[in-house]
Amino acid sequence: EVQLQASGGGLVQAGGSLRLSCATSGFPFDDYAIGWYRQAPGKERERVSCVNSDGTTYSMDSVKGRFTISRGVAENTVYLHMNALKPEDTAVYYCARQFRGKSYDLWGQGTQVTVSS
Repeated sequence: EVQLQASGGGLVQAGGSLRLSCATSGFPFDDYAIGWYRQAPGKERERVSCVNSDGTTYSMDSVKGRFTISRGVAENTVYLHMNALKPEDTAVYYCARQFRGKSYDLWGQGTQVTVSS
């Protein structure tokens, strides 16, 4: 089955850490970029970070230096390591795949991250 499964969210205090996982299956993992998006209540969805098939990465300015994205090739999984979490990081986090610069076409189910102050 072609799918992405996001996991690892939870409730954490400000300054804490979480690691999100995006497990993929059913398609050639090495050929796709994988991105992490988030959506907070009442706000638009925003792209947090992505890792391309060649390993290059992007992160939005507000998470640079705090979040790190990585590919676990052996396990076909992308990780989002989140440190120094802030209440404004609270959102549902989704992972999605992208093929050669086209639109993200397959999304995971989302995982809730809540950061308390």
